[in-house]
Amino acid sequence: MQSKIIRSVSEFNTELKLKGFNTFQIESDGNSTRNYSRKDFYKICLTTGKSIVHYADKSFNAEGTILFFGNPHIPYSWETISTSYVGYTCLFSEEFLKSDRSESLQHSSLFKIGGTPILKITEEQRNFLNTLFCKMMDEQQTDYAYKDDLIRNYINLIIHEALKMQPSDNYTNSNNAQSRITSVFLELLERQFPIETSERPLELKTAQDYSNALSLHINYLNRAVKGVTGKSTTTHISERIISEAKALLQHTDWNIAEIAYALGFEYPTYFNNFFKKNTGTNPKKFRLNLV
Repeated sequence: MQSKIIRSVSEFNTELKLKGFNTFQIESDGNSTRNYSRKDFYKICLTTGKSIVHYADKSFNAEGTILFFGNPHIPYSWETISTSYVGYTCLFSEEFLKSDRSESLQHSSLFKIGGTPILKITEEQRNFLNTLFCKMMDEQQTDYAYKDDLIRNYINLIIHEALKMQPSDNYTNSNNAQSRITSVFLELLERQFPIETSERPLELKTAQDYSNALSLHINYLNRAVKGVTGKSTTTHISERIISEAKALLQHTDWNIAEIAYALGFEYPTYFNNFFKKNTGTNPKKFRLNLV
């Protein structure tokens, strides 16, 4: 069963990368979150249910139908509250959508930092948007030569419909600044993974890297993370790198040097020492014990 799941996720990732887009339905009894590289793909979700969306330094209490716009450069997370949760998701790269006349998605009021990524949707709007998502799902299965152009038109139509709507004002500043900072840090940490190629090494490796990325003083970030989780920022980073290292040792045929480089280590010796310090064994022995 596990290998079947891994293959399905792998196939989904491969298909998404080749096409630059994918659209799928969220079902209340299904897996509403597909694994994919959030570093590369923008996201539009039309969902009905009750949830809390954390986006950068804000939180949004969602009940009913919302339209969400996710920017891969901005950390966000989603807490589903209700048991009944349905809708659609569309993933696409900027390269797929962009034309000579279009502005950068990062400058759009729906996707830019400080913009309005969440909109409340009426029943009438929901019915219309449902139709567009269904058309995209149907179209991506056809052999029509210009289906990419047609799907781009559907995505742009959703974006323009959203731009005509009033932005939602149901944002709330976090009552606990430390909790929000920690949530954003953990989300940004998770976005660095999975490592998909040894030629694209881990970019954020230290607490200082994360504080710079979040425009926070290192001491402020450390205090927040330690206060909320009981663990230091560096411990969270180390544990996640070790988790990824184990996955790469188990599920890839990369040699130790390739894995070390992919995880941001300048020399394999540094990686070996780091791995042994955190696990009690070295990477080679860990891999051999899996056989």
